[in-house]
Amino acid sequence: MTENDTFAFDPEGNAASALGFSAVGVHAGFRADPERLDMALVVADEPCAAAATFTTNVFCAAPVRVSREHLNEGGAGSPAYGCARAVVVNSGIANAATGEIGLENARKTAELVGEAVGCPADEVLVASTGVIGQHLRLAPFAEGVPAALAAMAAAADDLAGRTSQGLTAARAIMTTDTCPKHGSVSFSGDGIGYPGVTFTVGGMCKGAGMIMPNMATMIAVITTDVPIAAPDLSQALTAAVNKSFNKVTVDSDTSTNDTCFALASGAAAPDGPAFTPGTPAFDAFQRALDQLATTLARKMAADGEGATRLITVTVRGAATADDADAAARTVANSPLVKTAVYGHDANWGRVAAALGRSGARFNQEDVDIDILGLPVCRAGLVVDFDEEEALRRFEEPEVAIEVDLHAGEESATMWTCDFSHEYVTINGDYRS
Repeated sequence: MTENDTFAFDPEGNAASALGFSAVGVHAGFRADPERLDMALVVADEPCAAAATFTTNVFCAAPVRVSREHLNEGGAGSPAYGCARAVVVNSGIANAATGEIGLENARKTAELVGEAVGCPADEVLVASTGVIGQHLRLAPFAEGVPAALAAMAAAADDLAGRTSQGLTAARAIMTTDTCPKHGSVSFSGDGIGYPGVTFTVGGMCKGAGMIMPNMATMIAVITTDVPIAAPDLSQALTAAVNKSFNKVTVDSDTSTNDTCFALASGAAAPDGPAFTPGTPAFDAFQRALDQLATTLARKMAADGEGATRLITVTVRGAATADDADAAARTVANSPLVKTAVYGHDANWGRVAAALGRSGARFNQEDVDIDILGLPVCRAGLVVDFDEEEALRRFEEPEVAIEVDLHAGEESATMWTCDFSHEYVTINGDYRS
């Protein structure tokens, strides 16, 4: 298998797919609808390596600050890793802009979960998503956590049951998402020092609006059964996030609560040596983690609030990596580009205008643009194309916008979605 090959992907996989983990979603009472799941709990059989990336938004939520403390992060953007046993996520209330009361409630949540699971509070990672400015109630945790643990215990020896429970966890963290987002990737230990062993990386995420992660409202929990030390897990996670979640934008808004957790149990090879950077085993894990994170990131973009189309923006031929990212990001964030896609209009002039204000260095006389595989601009000038064929291609669920700046060798890809009337409706009514 080459470095460009993909591993086996299971669309039914989730945070309970890797050995050594259980996950379940329950209705705890954060939301009024008793049929809506609103709390997810992920528990490792034993304390394990953990790492995370968090929002760089200065206006960050209380659970972000508390989880940073538990993972010994030295400051926003610095590596965050340590040891964890459980992750708890509630939906409906973000516990952001809640001051000292919010911090105390986040800490009490960790204490409550730790007591129930049987671990110190600082081995519990917390995350919240929902409305900003409302105080988090603790009573739902007191009801929900025991119920979640009872469900896990009932399915402890039932692989199918544990997988099914993991799917409920993915549903429990949803806010304006229209569907749960989850999956798993598996790879063989043959040829990388672990003959006969199959390793799994599974996870779930949520996010549909207020999405442009800078580490989207995005929360992700990834679990794996590879043996790996926390600092090396952090390195792999940061690399994966920068290729995936940090390349997604729905509306160019970075949330107060963005969080991506990764936990590694080592349960697939408990007696094997740890994966370390520079080895074939670590490289395989990095590729599997990248694949899962990219798949989840694309799911978020495709499920953007009110979205009808996933948009993939690829910029090639940039002078620097920063130029490539700036150009792709500006096109992906452009409301005019996004509304043109919604209207099935191959309006390449909007793409060109976004490129021109991106800050990327290039000559307009060199730029080529394709939309849905149709050449629409060459050397900075219009190319005649079949409008009827363009309309036909706009019926596809994914719209590809490809740019070549002809200014260098660097490239970047961003994922976004179109802007529809429904986006305004959803966000205009969000608090109600």
